[in-house]
Amino acid sequence: MQGQIIKIVSDLHYVSCNGNLYPCKCRGIFRKEHITPLVGDYVLFSIEKKVIEEVLPRKNEFNRPKVSNIDQAFIITSLVRPDFSLNLLDKLLVTMELHNVEAIICITKEDLVSKDELKEFYKVLDYYKSIGYKVVSNTDISEIKKLIEGKTSVFTGQTGAGKSTLLNKLNPKWNLETGEISLALGRGKHTTRIVELFDFNGGKIMDTPGFSALDFYGYIKENIRDSFREFKNYPCPFKDCMHTKESECAVKREVLANNILESRYENYLNFIEEVK
Repeated sequence: MQGQIIKIVSDLHYVSCNGNLYPCKCRGIFRKEHITPLVGDYVLFSIEKKVIEEVLPRKNEFNRPKVSNIDQAFIITSLVRPDFSLNLLDKLLVTMELHNVEAIICITKEDLVSKDELKEFYKVLDYYKSIGYKVVSNTDISEIKKLIEGKTSVFTGQTGAGKSTLLNKLNPKWNLETGEISLALGRGKHTTRIVELFDFNGGKIMDTPGFSALDFYGYIKENIRDSFREFKNYPCPFKDCMHTKESECAVKREVLANNILESRYENYLNFIEEVK
């Protein structure tokens, strides 16, 4: 039978199939072949033996947290308290691009800034819309629910940005305390976390402690370059241009012409330095 791992506790892998949940162990050969099943994996398993026999190919996988097959990520982005961080936003966007995950920017705490400040924030956010990212507000509950339908989603962002508040709006039954991370009741934010996949509104939500692997380990600078989607709109005369020192670089020209957001370009330069 085919199913999906929705949580892992010790050596038990809970596989969801046709509305039922089966606690399974793995074939002994998995250890020898260095196969590590993850929450989110689609697997072939034996209902009778309660054994996972094969892990099917993944769309993507993350190391921290150890999850797979994510379709989209809601990047919860506070305008204040904590302050709006374009560096963190771009780092999360690049992380999702590297893993083939569609990123959705979700703005919180609009009510804590003035109308003029909000107008300035949205000038920046309009740029992200122009390069193809969806931008929603945490007040757009009906729109967010529609985006969740048929997808496996995660919610991530700065601590205190309003993730729990948004999840409570989506489903008041979760009844999360401010600052709480987990969807499951009774788990404190300082308790060892179990990653779990929940059915919600015709889709699935991955409950994780957040994405901590933001150092681009294992990637090369070309991977980072290709994750800035707007750069592809301005082909350079140089093959494999890195958009750094080349005098006739089309990307550098568009930054100077304000067609590419300057902060995006500066973050790009910082990120490829991290890779080096």
